[in-house]
This record gives sequence, C-alpha cells and structure tokens, in this order.
Amino acid sequence: MSLGGVPAIAVSGLAKSYRREGVPVPALAPTDLVVEEGRFVTLFGPSGCGKSTLLRLVAGLEVPDAGEVRLFGRSPAETARAKALSWAPQSPALLPWLTIRQNLALPQRLNRRADRHPDPARQPRPVEEVLEEVGLAAFADARPAQLSGGMRQRAALARAFVVGAPLMFMDEPFSALDELTRNALCWRLLEVWEKHRKTVLFVTHSAFEAVLLSDRVLVMSPGPGRVHADIAIDLPRPRRWEMTETAEFAALVAQVKHALWAGLGEGERP
Repeated sequence: MSLGGVPAIAVSGLAKSYRREGVPVPALAPTDLVVEEGRFVTLFGPSGCGKSTLLRLVAGLEVPDAGEVRLFGRSPAETARAKALSWAPQSPALLPWLTIRQNLALPQRLNRRADRHPDPARQPRPVEEVLEEVGLAAFADARPAQLSGGMRQRAALARAFVVGAPLMFMDEPFSALDELTRNALCWRLLEVWEKHRKTVLFVTHSAFEAVLLSDRVLVMSPGPGRVHADIAIDLPRPRRWEMTETAEFAALVAQVKHALWAGLGEGERP
C-alpha cells in the first residue's frame, strides 16, 4: 500500500461499450480492481476480452461509461498532469529524427514543471543511467531506423522508466517481436523492474510471461470482459532462469491457462 493506506490503483464498477453501426457493444463488464503500490499485476486473456480497454481506462486514455478510477487517490487526469504515470505501447513510437538519447530525454524536457512527488524514488531518472540498465548505452546516439525492432522496443521501455513515474502501464509491449527477442526483453524488464519496484499494470497473451513477471495474474473472460480469476504468483524474488524449470513454476503456468480455458465457451476451448 502507499502512504496513508491509499492503494496505487482502485477501480470500482468500471464499464465500457463501443458503438458498432449505431448499436452499443459492451467491451468491459462492470469491474472492480485494487492494486497495491509496488506490485506487478498482469491482465491475461483471449483476444478481444477487454484487457487493453481496461488498461486504457485505468490510465485515463479513454472515458468509461460507468464506474470510477483512482490512482493514489486521484483521478487519472490529475495523475497524468502530475506526470505520475508512464505508458509503454505495443509499438515503440520513437521520434525518427531524434537519437535514442534524445527520445528518452524528451519527456523530461516537456515536463519540467510537473507536480513531482517529494520522494526521490519518484523523480525523473538520469537518461544515461537508464540507457546503461537496458543495455543501450552504446547506441545512445543512433536513430531509431538504425536499430533492430527489439532494440527500438527496449528504448521504448527505457523511456517509460526514465519518467520516474510510480505507475507504469504496459500494453503488450513485446507482441510484435520474435520469440527470442521477446524472451530477452522480458528478462530485461524483469531485471530493471525488480530494481525499482514501480507499480505496473501489464497486458500479455503469454502465460509464461505473466507468471515470470507478476505478483498477481488477473485472468479475463471473453468480451464483455470481466476478471474471473485472480491468481497470486507466490514465487521468490529476484527471479532467475532456473526457477522457470521448477514444478512450482510449471504448475502456476498451468493454473493461469486453465483459468483462461474455464472462462471460454465450449467451442472456444483447446
């Protein structure tokens, strides 16, 4: 929990529909959610179940039809104005005319007058330090077009950490990558996150990824989405590769998959 016992994320009755040919189509059923500060929580579920919708609503990128979101006791808009949240999308969204160093420094240049938290751990971090942490120091002066897709996505993750925000929202940041690159970035994210312990709400289609990274995995049913399983990942930290070969890890991956299958219709199950 955060100071004063206020949770990092508190969602109550959140719901959202989209209009299709003039008819409202429910995307997210009324949803309640509480995330404690410093936790890594993953939204896991089938395509179209509302994972990204829930993430965007919590981050304040979309407006709900019903319900409320509080981030450290404030609205998403207030939290965004205070630069207390960061966003890592599916695509890197780096500015092609800037170097990697300049891309990472841009949020700080634009937000110099932000209402920062007095805790030094929540202040913007030195760009050079973050570049070193994610293994991009040697490529700081390269432009995005000169880097591989995996390195560009690594830079996007670095940009999210540079902001120093206590809340991080990540919408399938590895989805466009090949398996080898995806696994490497997943381990890199785990290493950096375990060092700083920001509050993360993460979206993925990978049960392995969800178990490896998370403190909790929230399994969602097909749309209109709802959280129908909340699985605690009681594995020790820091996490190492050897742990993924244990029976305990395999059982948690199986539990996450079975929870997913339980939420599917008969014709949708494998």
